[in-house]
Amino acid sequence: MRQRPRPEEEVLPTALRAWLGLVAVLAALVVVVIGVMYSGHSKPGKVDAWIVSPTADSVRPPWRNVALATDFWGEPAGAALLVAAAVTGCLCLRRPRAAVLVVVGAGAAVVTTTLGKSLVGRTIHGADNLSYPSGHTAFATALALAVALLVTGLLGLDRAAGTVLVLGSALAAGAAMGWAQVALSAHYPTDVLGGWCTALVVVPATAWLVDRIADRRTGRMADAGQREHR
Repeated sequence: MRQRPRPEEEVLPTALRAWLGLVAVLAALVVVVIGVMYSGHSKPGKVDAWIVSPTADSVRPPWRNVALATDFWGEPAGAALLVAAAVTGCLCLRRPRAAVLVVVGAGAAVVTTTLGKSLVGRTIHGADNLSYPSGHTAFATALALAVALLVTGLLGLDRAAGTVLVLGSALAAGAAMGWAQVALSAHYPTDVLGGWCTALVVVPATAWLVDRIADRRTGRMADAGQREHR
């Protein structure tokens, strides 16, 4: 009989697949709709202007310093440190799938937002500053999702508790980084929403793919073992 992985080893718990799948579909619609609405724009939309006026001094010290510190963790150096710490934690907990999700999920979110910026062509403060969707927000949200999925599996949380933890973590991380981006006038609020939703699409899909590939590999190894003992 083919050996199957234990549920706690899955990075996308079975109990959460349907809910996160639905969230991913809705998030994808939001990304596309906002992208179409603001394609080629170089000014804030009505929602953006209503929330905050995008100027260089949207916040002043000490909150500006907080925003700058938060922004650092979305920059290459800060992001690399966070990913390294998360991967180390996953490996110490003997969760290699989770380590793969941290790297691939966060990376895929950043790559997706980079491609999205070129496709949408929305700019802020000059034609060279593509803004939609926010890569910083997507990265922070993706990393939070990956870690929350790991914790959900480790604790064996049910659907309700797992969903609250995963989406709550995504909301907290996305809100913190999104606030920093808007406060520093690096993005419009709708850019932040687009980045947050991008992570909600990419990470569950990546987690499902990681599980699927790992399951197949485990199955092939089990079949090979059986053949050797015949």
